[in-house]
Order: sequence, then structure tokens, then C-alpha cells
Amino acid sequence: MNENSKTTRPPGASALSLRVSRAAYYQLGALLISLLFMALIVIFSGESPLRVVSSLWDGAFGTADQFARVLATLTPLLLCASGLIYTFTAGLYNLGVEGQIVVGAVATTWVLRALQNQVPAPLVIALGIIAGMAGGMLWGLLAGALNVYGKISEIFAGLGLNFVAQGLAIYLIFGPWKRPGVASMSGTEPFDESLWLGRIGQTEASPVALVIALVVLIITIVVMRNTYYGLRLKAVGQNPRAAFILGIPSTRLLLSSFAICGAFAGIAGALQVVALFHRLIPSISSSLGFLALLVVMLISFNALWILPMAFFFSGLNVGSLQLPMALRLESSLAGVIQGTLVLFALLARGLSERAGKIKRSQ
Repeated sequence: MNENSKTTRPPGASALSLRVSRAAYYQLGALLISLLFMALIVIFSGESPLRVVSSLWDGAFGTADQFARVLATLTPLLLCASGLIYTFTAGLYNLGVEGQIVVGAVATTWVLRALQNQVPAPLVIALGIIAGMAGGMLWGLLAGALNVYGKISEIFAGLGLNFVAQGLAIYLIFGPWKRPGVASMSGTEPFDESLWLGRIGQTEASPVALVIALVVLIITIVVMRNTYYGLRLKAVGQNPRAAFILGIPSTRLLLSSFAICGAFAGIAGALQVVALFHRLIPSISSSLGFLALLVVMLISFNALWILPMAFFFSGLNVGSLQLPMALRLESSLAGVIQGTLVLFALLARGLSERAGKIKRSQ
């Protein structure tokens, strides 16, 4: 074989391969360091890391009920993470996802209260979920409008709207929708069982809710990887001004990303009402919106990794409830583990990008 017959690689292919491998090495190093750091924390707490891992596993997957609880937590986590992929891709940190869950739950509760005993139960449930989606979408659009037209950072706009949404839910629970005779932190009056989504046996897991979340995830993967919309959204996230000059409607795309994220979070809130709690409670979001933020940041906004990472965090959340009983450790240790993973992953990505810039400048 002579020299001219050798296969040549496209110009830039080797550079791309180098960037990918460098990022992978940094992420692998971050994972190893974070595991070592967490092991040291556990040791300083007076326990064995292996016993903690065993306890977390038993707490999440030891029984059918515990595994069902993992699936019940996974459903809203998948929905919120799928929605956040759109805003993160557009270069926006949508911290208002918690409020969008709450407003979705409020809208669903309103529809169920208004239509129960008026129309067939399956139709009431369907309309409730649609109302939740619409409520979350409108709340997301409000955050988007404040950012795009009011020039308010999406971070501050989202956090402010979170407080408003939470205040609205508490007002309704202790005011117009309070239980007969007394208001209670346990929430509104539970709905009739005919308005509950079907569950797996007597567990908390709803197969219908999980299927809805998986369908949303598949749609997100397809849209972000194989559609013109996903490509334009990435262009806006990279450089909104350049995208606008090239004829891409940046404002419309930014608002649409907020609307889609809000809609998915609203569905999550709706499912919290009809599939899990069967009423509106003050902590209806269960902080799953913020947990979804950690998931999306940890996977570097790659929708393909949402399912395994969300499943991991769901298991960690549920399994941590076992720690106080089995090892006399605080269940908040799960939060430390989550934060450590995200911190080192973000640090690795920053170092990888910095190393790439230095390499290109040489």
C-alpha cells in the first residue's frame, strides 16, 4: 500500500476527537475525586462507606414498595429535566421550574374540584393534566417575558416567581380550599379514588404517569438531536446576536424554550396531584425541580443521559431515608453526595474548557 492510498481523516476530526477525549478524562477524574471525597466524609462521620452504599441500596431497592417509590420520584424528575434541556440549550438557567410545578398542580386541583361529579372521571383526569400543562406553560412564559422584554435575569425572575407560586398554593390550602372545619399543612381534602391515576398494586408508582414521562423524554431526545428546531435552539444558546443576524428568530425561540419547560413542569405538578398525593399540599414540588437542575447540569445538557442520571438521583433520594434508621446518619447525606457530584462535574468541565482554550492559543 503506497502513501497516497492511505485513508485521510477530515481536517478538524482529530481536534474534535481530542476535545471529546479530554472532556471524558476530566469527567472521569472528577468522578473518582468526588467518590474519594464522599468516602472521606462518611469515614469522618464514623461509618464505613461500604455500609452506607449498602444501606442506600436497601433503602431504594430492598422491597417492591421502595422500588415503586423510586419510580414515583423518577416520573416528575424526568419531566422537569426534559423541559430544562430546552432552556439550558438556549443558554438560559430556568430556576423557575419549581414554581412551574406548583402552578401546574394548582391548575390541576382547580379543574378536579370544579369538574368532579360533573363529567366522567377519566375525562376529569385528562382535563386536569392538560390544565396543569397550560398553567406551567403560562408561568414559564411569564418568566421568559420578564427576561426577554423586561431584561430581568431569568435566574432572579424564576426565583421570584417560585415564591409567588408557593404563596398562592399556601393561600389556597389555608383559605378557599381548606379542609372543612380546619386548615391543615397536610393539604386540601383528598380527591375521590375515581380521580386517582392507576397504581401498581398498593404502591405509589403509577405506570400511566411513568409512560407519560418516558414519552416526553423520547420527544425531547428526538427534537434536540434530529430537528431543525433543536439546531436553531443550539445556535441561539451559542450566540443569540449572531443567530439573529443569520435570520433565526431568537426572541421567539427563547420564549418557546420557557413555554416548553413550563409545560413539562406543569405536567409533573399535575401528576403529583392525580398520581401521588391525590390533593394539593404545600410541598407539592418536593424540591424535584431543583434536583432536575442538578441532573441536567451533571449530564452537560445531553438528553440521552437524562434517564440513567435521573434514576440514580431518584434511588439516592429514596435510599437516603434508610440512613437514620439503619446507620443513625442524617438523610441529608444524600444532598451532600448530590452536591459533591455536581460540584466536581462542573469543575471538571470548566477545567476542560480552559485547557482547550490554552491549547488553541498556543
